Amino acid sequence: MSHEFRVLLRKVGSGPHTSQNLTRSEANDAMRMMLHQDATPAQIGAFLISHRIKRPTGEELAGMADAYDALGPQLPTILPSISRNPWVFCYPYDGRSRTAPLGPLTALVLSAAGIPVIHHGGDRVPTKEGLPLIELWQSLGVNWPGLSLMQVHQILETIGLGFVYLPDHFPLAQALMPYRDQIGKRPPLSTLELMWSPYSGPQTIVCGYVHPPTEGMFRSAFELRGTTSFLTVKGLEGSCDLACDRTAIIGASEDGEFERLSLAPRDYGFADREVPLMETSDWAAEALLALQGEPSVLLNPLVWNAGFYLWRSQFSSNSTSSQTLEDSFVKARSILENGLAWKKLEALRNGIDRD
Repeated sequence: MSHEFRVLLRKVGSGPHTSQNLTRSEANDAMRMMLHQDATPAQIGAFLISHRIKRPTGEELAGMADAYDALGPQLPTILPSISRNPWVFCYPYDGRSRTAPLGPLTALVLSAAGIPVIHHGGDRVPTKEGLPLIELWQSLGVNWPGLSLMQVHQILETIGLGFVYLPDHFPLAQALMPYRDQIGKRPPLSTLELMWSPYSGPQTIVCGYVHPPTEGMFRSAFELRGTTSFLTVKGLEGSCDLACDRTAIIGASEDGEFERLSLAPRDYGFADREVPLMETSDWAAEALLALQGEPSVLLNPLVWNAGFYLWRSQFSSNSTSSQTLEDSFVKARSILENGLAWKKLEALRNGIDRD
């Protein structure tokens, strides 16, 4: 038993009247001890469920992210000759169970426009065990597992896309996954994953969430960690995907200046019912049509999402473009209809096959 961890466990697990929040340093220590399995399984499980009941603070998330940075993978900064900083999209690791996802498709459009995109995640995760990003990429013929971190870095530099795969690149975090099933609830780690980035250089982080208090945790943690370029998206199933059937609620920070955006799809011609989740093979068939600008149930939602992110990318400190949101929707559709996103997918398939 770890006596040091026991002290931290007592702080967060003493009940609603006497439990205490951890300091950033204490949260860092607790996360390190869990990742290294210095704490016993009983201690780790007790901490995760106690911390879920208490609810994490921004300071605690900052400390836990510090531990992830120290012990987890960090893609090196890309070459200065690449004019745009990467965008890191943080999707829930436990995937989707109700609505059709767009993450890989949006990434391909952004990459085709010269904006590097990084995803991270793993296989199906309890308790939801929804459709994860890695399976979506595989259904498109892109097989990220098995690549070294340096191979992912090379692909990011040459093609503009990267995927940090937990089983390969962060086995310490992957080893904690069984606890999610054993405690039967999402632990605070599921919140950490929505704001953590495995990239070491200047970047923009996109965080999906469901519950408004989560956004407050993100903002507090980012302020403590000096992260000034990020978006918070109240997206579909807590993802970074903007909904088509309701107003998109987005928080945008650039150089420390935060603003609230509320975008109604109907104002731009994108209001529609959400596309329900389908079999992965059916999703891939629709996705391949959309990537070529062909009729698909995913085409309009993709233009809505990719157009928004293209528009926001011009607010990054190293962007020189200036266009309206409507212009960005036109650009996104043009990238699809001209086959640029499709070519990016082919380049990615070929690049990974060579590696």
